[in-house]
Amino acid sequence: MYIENLQIKKRISTWLIFMFWIISFMIVVGGLTRLTDSGLSITEWQLFSGFLPPLNEVEWNKYFNLYKKIPEFKLQNYEMSLQEFKVIFWWEWAHRFLGRLIGISFLLPLLYFTIKVGFKKLFNFYIIFFLICFQGFIGWYMVSSGLVDRVDVSHFRLSIHLIIAFLIISLILWNYFILKNKNKFIKNLNYLLPLIFLILIYLQIVIGAFVSGMDAGQIYNSWPLMGSSYFPDDNKFINLFYLSAFNDPSLVQFMHRNLAYIIFLFYLIIAFKIYLNKLSGLYFSITVVGFLLIIQIILGILTLLYGAQIFLASMHQISSIFLVSFSVYFLYLNSNQQPLN
Repeated sequence: MYIENLQIKKRISTWLIFMFWIISFMIVVGGLTRLTDSGLSITEWQLFSGFLPPLNEVEWNKYFNLYKKIPEFKLQNYEMSLQEFKVIFWWEWAHRFLGRLIGISFLLPLLYFTIKVGFKKLFNFYIIFFLICFQGFIGWYMVSSGLVDRVDVSHFRLSIHLIIAFLIISLILWNYFILKNKNKFIKNLNYLLPLIFLILIYLQIVIGAFVSGMDAGQIYNSWPLMGSSYFPDDNKFINLFYLSAFNDPSLVQFMHRNLAYIIFLFYLIIAFKIYLNKLSGLYFSITVVGFLLIIQIILGILTLLYGAQIFLASMHQISSIFLVSFSVYFLYLNSNQQPLN
């Protein structure tokens, strides 16, 4: 992606950074919507008419009556008042509002820049826009899973929704680095090691979504043991090798814990190779990634010990955004240069 006009190049860079931050903010709001059990408060998907919130008591009662029809209200929140409903409604409405804002904020500048530099040079951005639109569909697909026969959404659909959001911010950052020519032409690692590291983090995000979706962080609130043993004592080890394990809260929590250990060990291998081969150009990036990884692990442990309290769980998710971002940067630094074999 080579753009000669420096002014346009600068504007695109600014736009990408703005999109990164607003989508990151939406990830945080989405996490809080989940943590406050607000995601099912709006039971319809109205792309345009749903842009405005209820403006009078008649409209509020309309939304509340629709909410009363779903299992979450009938089985769990049957004593909820209209005022209490308004609290969870505003979380979900804000989440959807941000989704609409992101779509508009990406599409309009994209069309403008396409006129200026042509479609071919911005093809990558059209892929990102497709993912943003697809994300909206997945969001409703996720919500719809909690409107019939269950009081929450499918943790599988939740994980898809979350990982697409992280893929979007990763692609935005990747294109930003290309545009800004952030590659320092340094001696580096084979890109496969940073790539595997990033894939492991994506996998951990998926498992983390399973934990969140099944409230698996509210059981076995101890560390490093799960209760009195390393493996959850309400399960058998053989069950870990069945697909049903992904529907079992204790096994999913076990996976999340141990994948964190694997990621940390893999990080140590990468760091050791960098320092062993004196790749000084990578010292800063690998140190930042390591610092963020340790913070993420500590926040994960604290979130577990305190029963997935909203503040700690939200900080755990915010930290993951920074960890993914710097891991993408680390991969980028090792992508185009002469690798160390």
